[in-house]
Amino acid sequence: MKKLIIINGPNINLLGKREPTIYGNISFSDYFETLEKQFPQLVLEQYQSNIEGELIDKIQEVGYSYDGIILNAAAYTHTSVGIGDAVKAIETPVIEVHISNTFGRETFRHQSFISGHAKGVILGFGLKSYALAIQSFED
Repeated sequence: MKKLIIINGPNINLLGKREPTIYGNISFSDYFETLEKQFPQLVLEQYQSNIEGELIDKIQEVGYSYDGIILNAAAYTHTSVGIGDAVKAIETPVIEVHISNTFGRETFRHQSFISGHAKGVILGFGLKSYALAIQSFED
């Protein structure tokens, strides 16, 4: 069985409460249960931190043993050279995911320190962006 992990960055723990017009009204924990039911043939895990160094530590920890990482580094996408370097350093393929279309938002969100090192980027499909990323690992 393929083993995938979803790593979420800052404020993703507030899904369902935070700006529902952008991020929807369901918590990530509730959505994760839906993903587990939708993809029973995969081992799915999740991790979330608001702390940049903890996200880097998790990427390094799983970056040589998992079959895939789905990474929503949230605001750190646009500011963290360290997270980009961690993605570049590991062997496990990474799909960068964003719930909103970052190119339709503030200009600073158009920059990503992760995209150049990721296998692919999926954004703007709401929480479905995660399911689309998971599907990319089903081959």
